[in-house]
Amino acid sequence: MAKAAKKTDATTQAPLLTEEQLLAMPESDYMNDEQLAFFRDRLKQLEDEIINNAGVTTENLRETQFVPDPADRATIEEEHALELRTRDRERKLLKKVQQSLALIDSRDYGWCEETGEPIGLRRLLARPTATLSLEAQERREKRQKMYGD
Repeated sequence: MAKAAKKTDATTQAPLLTEEQLLAMPESDYMNDEQLAFFRDRLKQLEDEIINNAGVTTENLRETQFVPDPADRATIEEEHALELRTRDRERKLLKKVQQSLALIDSRDYGWCEETGEPIGLRRLLARPTATLSLEAQERREKRQKMYGD
C-alpha cells in the first residue's frame, strides 16, 4: 500500500501530524508545537473555505436574472435567502476560527476558558473552535436551560 504524502506546515516546514499520530501522542505532549501546527493548519483550511464560500455567494447574488414566472422568482428568492442565512452562520464561525488562531498564537489554544483544564484532542478534532471542555460546556448548557441565559 502506498504511503500517503505528509502535509507540511508553511511556517516551520516540518511535516504535519496525521489525526492518528496526534491521538497516539502521550498526554504529556498536549498542545506541543506539533499539535498546535496541526490545529493551525486545520483552522486555516476552514478559514479559507469560509472566505471562498462568501465569494461564491457574492457572485451568485450578482447574477440575478429576471424571471417572469412568480413561482420561479419565489424559488430563486428563497434559495438566495437560504444561502444568505448559511453565510451568516459561516461569518460567525469565521470569527470563532480567527479567535482560535489567535489562541494558538498566544499558546492558550486547547485549554478550557472556564476551568483551565485541557479541552481534549478528540473534542478539538470534532470542533476545532471549542473553548470549553465537554464538562464545562454541559454545565453551561444546563444553566442556560434552567435560567434561560
